Amino acid sequence: MAKPIVLDQEWIERISSQVNGLEYGSVLITVHDGRVVQIDRTERKRFEANNAKQANSNASGSNPSEKLKAVNG
Repeated sequence: MAKPIVLDQEWIERISSQVNGLEYGSVLITVHDGRVVQIDRTERKRFEANNAKQANSNASGSNPSEKLKAVNG
């Protein structure tokens, strides 16, 4: 039978801090022997396609690094 997971206030705060402010992504909680041992946060940044198209049309040349410089300023 699986052991019940007991979370003390410290783990609740750790998990909460990883979830707070996350707009797109996931939080993976790893449990070993009924104890939380690891928290992984994967965050995604999403950009609208219109902004990328506009930046590409404003960039000069076909060199990707030149386009990146144009986008980043």
